[in-house]
Amino acid sequence: MSAARPPRHSLVVVGAGPRGTGVLERIAANAQENEGPWRLDIHLVDPYPPGGGRIWRQDQSPLLWMNSQAQDVTMFTDDTVELDGPVLPGPALHAWAGLDGRAFPDRRRQGGYLRWVYEKAVAALPEGVVVHHHARRALRLAGTRHGRQQVWLEDRPRPLLADAVVLTQGHLDAELDAEQRELSAYAARHGLVHLPPDFTADSDLSALAPGQDVIVRGFGLAFVDLMVLLTEGRGGRFEGDRYLPSGREPVLHVGSRRGVPYHSKIGYDWDDALGARPPLPRFLGPAQIDELLAREGGFDFRRDAWPLIDKELGFAHYHRLFTAHPERTAVAWTDFEEKYAAADPLGAELQALVAASVPDPADRLDLTALDHPLDGIRHRSPEELQEALRGYITADLERRHDPAHDQDLAVFLGLLSVYGQLVRLGDLGPWWHGFFSYLASGPPGPRLRQLLALSRAGVVRFLGAGVRVSTEDGVFRATGDTVPGAVVEARALVEARLPQPTLARTRDRLLRALHAEGAAATPTGLLAVDPADGRILHRDGSAHPRRFALGPHTNARGAGAFTRPRTNSPSFRQNDATARAVLDLLRDLDCRAAAA
Repeated sequence: MSAARPPRHSLVVVGAGPRGTGVLERIAANAQENEGPWRLDIHLVDPYPPGGGRIWRQDQSPLLWMNSQAQDVTMFTDDTVELDGPVLPGPALHAWAGLDGRAFPDRRRQGGYLRWVYEKAVAALPEGVVVHHHARRALRLAGTRHGRQQVWLEDRPRPLLADAVVLTQGHLDAELDAEQRELSAYAARHGLVHLPPDFTADSDLSALAPGQDVIVRGFGLAFVDLMVLLTEGRGGRFEGDRYLPSGREPVLHVGSRRGVPYHSKIGYDWDDALGARPPLPRFLGPAQIDELLAREGGFDFRRDAWPLIDKELGFAHYHRLFTAHPERTAVAWTDFEEKYAAADPLGAELQALVAASVPDPADRLDLTALDHPLDGIRHRSPEELQEALRGYITADLERRHDPAHDQDLAVFLGLLSVYGQLVRLGDLGPWWHGFFSYLASGPPGPRLRQLLALSRAGVVRFLGAGVRVSTEDGVFRATGDTVPGAVVEARALVEARLPQPTLARTRDRLLRALHAEGAAATPTGLLAVDPADGRILHRDGSAHPRRFALGPHTNARGAGAFTRPRTNSPSFRQNDATARAVLDLLRDLDCRAAAA
């Protein structure tokens, strides 16, 4: 008598962008370990094409670049990744596309790479596994904890049935918060333009008229996209250090809490001839994370974790300075290292040690000063501020492209190490992620050179730090701390930043319903998941056996959109753990069916 055929299983993955594609790649890699045949349907649910998803879809402006060099983007594991599944190497973006590794490709090129990775993962799935793409939105998830799940899709009368569900929706839209609702209502009453937080590539910018004054709040990567689409995107062009307007550009008055753009991407590679990379982690590693997690009553990020982060980044910085540029130090590295290790983080002893050992203040690491570069700085006029900010951006560009300051690259490596450790602590709130992006994930150098050209052409005007927006006399008014008394009035306001979708405010109907039904939220409103395998947590602390979630809408979020090769990426580790947990669940169901 022939053996009974195993039951056919079903897995639903909601979100077919980079994270969903990464989970699929890990399922393909780990499924090869199965001794018997697979009978599995994988349903990918996403209105956008698999691979790139919404953010990296190929039908967007070619003017929009990636924020990473091509050599720093990979979707494949390597031997640095600490995972239980098999390592399956593959090409980074530059090798796949035949690009200069230092190039910043446009996002459409990245979308092509992601589509290829998706197709490669599908082709690698074992015989008996079939992938179905549903170009729809998922609306609701139902089902008992120990039974099949039902995933309801728009414009489909019957749900998809699933033995397991993985939610990888990525970045989400959000309902307006109270402030944005008030601003939007004010704009409607007075015939103004108000563009709330959004993905700039999806925003309708046609309401911003040529020559119109526009207040822009936000100086990060969303602003860079806005700047590009409203200048080159309207027919202007750059010639060297000059911008030649088309006449269709508005005037962008930009400011933020810090009042400066994110730091430029570093424009050189690590020179091994000058010394090895800093041995990381040193002061914030697994043992320190274990201790923080074990603290009775929990831990406070600023009080307990930040001092360790500061010391870790300082160690990376000074390791490179002392070993590669000893002429700029006053003592031997071995003596400094011993005293540095013994000193309390953020304490006076450590500060005195650095002051005595590093003569030039420009060679010392001061994270507080980096985070608040305009604190205490006041200018007498807006024109004085324009000149000063151009000088600040020029100095940042020069430093970030000068290997004489390669301790900055060491700090960047330290930030990657720190992020990889902190992922175990869960949701640390928006400040840490913003600080990381400000130092480590800023725009390519050419974008800041374009910003300087736009400033000189009068298309961009700087507002400085501490920008506040008020609504008076039928217009928007912007004031700030850097030029006391200066006021900019405008009939248009753009919030140049991504939405912050909590479970309570996300426009994703499935996630909002899950939260209403008992899925746990972190203190800042993210979906709470088990860090071990991504299983969704209930408010009573229990993990759902059949529901998983990964990505920026959860506390299992990565350090950036993509992974640099050979950095033991947390995203790869999470994807692998979740894929293995899903496959273990399906194998367990097979065993139960065989025993029945």
